[in-house]
Amino acid sequence: MSPTLQQPVATRLTRAAIFLVATINAGAESEAALRGLCGDLPGLVRAVGFRDLDGQLSCVLGFGSAAWDRLFAAPKPKDLHPFREIRGRHHAVATPGDVLFHIRAARMDLCFELATQIMARAGAALSVADEVHGFNYFDDRDLIGFVDGTENPVDQAAVEATIIGAEDEVFAGGSYVIVQKYLHDLARWNLLPVEEQEKIVGRTKLSDIELDDSVKPSFAHNALTTIVENGEQLEILRDNMPFGDVGKGEYGTYFIGYARSPARIERMLTNMFVGDPPGNYDRLLDFSRAVTGTLFFIPSATFLDRVAAGAPPPPDPPDEAAHPRPRASSPDGSLGIGSLKEGRNT
Repeated sequence: MSPTLQQPVATRLTRAAIFLVATINAGAESEAALRGLCGDLPGLVRAVGFRDLDGQLSCVLGFGSAAWDRLFAAPKPKDLHPFREIRGRHHAVATPGDVLFHIRAARMDLCFELATQIMARAGAALSVADEVHGFNYFDDRDLIGFVDGTENPVDQAAVEATIIGAEDEVFAGGSYVIVQKYLHDLARWNLLPVEEQEKIVGRTKLSDIELDDSVKPSFAHNALTTIVENGEQLEILRDNMPFGDVGKGEYGTYFIGYARSPARIERMLTNMFVGDPPGNYDRLLDFSRAVTGTLFFIPSATFLDRVAAGAPPPPDPPDEAAHPRPRASSPDGSLGIGSLKEGRNT
């Protein structure tokens, strides 16, 4: 039996990303087009990525709960469900999203070209619900001025934190991901003394050193998002990116967290929005507002290849003549969706 091949979830972080969340339009043709795209995506990644072999281009494809029911029916990943909104001192909203494309590369032009090819290939099957272009900000800092992702697991630890094993054998090699878009009130945040900002985040701003437990408040962001179960810390892989629109005065962070179970991320979010104990919420939310929230399942690359093998070819997009698309090559075992390449690591 050939091994299950994973999508590039546990790869090193990159300097540019596009987060594309879309909904599937009505009709059997739209559903067939999405199943076909499962097989076409590796060829698109290879074609665009060949323009810069050091560009670290990859794409992770995920599906929401309702989309799974439409496209694949049973069986269903055991922990896949719609994103559960959380109401506490602040509100973690749930927003529409059937499909996620998480596109990463060392250069934004590679991300942009791949996103363009994906949407051309999907044609009328998809409607974009949210699109965010993320960028690396100086030395891996968020727009609030702190380094983001310092405690991310790497290498085998990242695989163990994100990739499903025997707990859901049918979907081994897959993963879960939760995405949220946060908008920051930078004007108010920048009025705070640095010492107060550091207590809210739980790390020093300049040197990125975690505050000692003796001085770190229980409401610090990194205190509430550290989940320990049976003496073991339950890790996730974050690939957050800053984004912004200067003309609109919008500055934010796109949170994207991969885990082998969504429950560990949901516990972190409950601690943040409700508090641990209730009322001891994450004070960072006084300055940062969640405006989207969606949960997706990331099937293995092997699963996507099998789906495509039995799917009819999707219809051509209307502007096919003006924008010819690369064709996927026959499966060769690699699937071409991405590889575990070195990049920026926080």
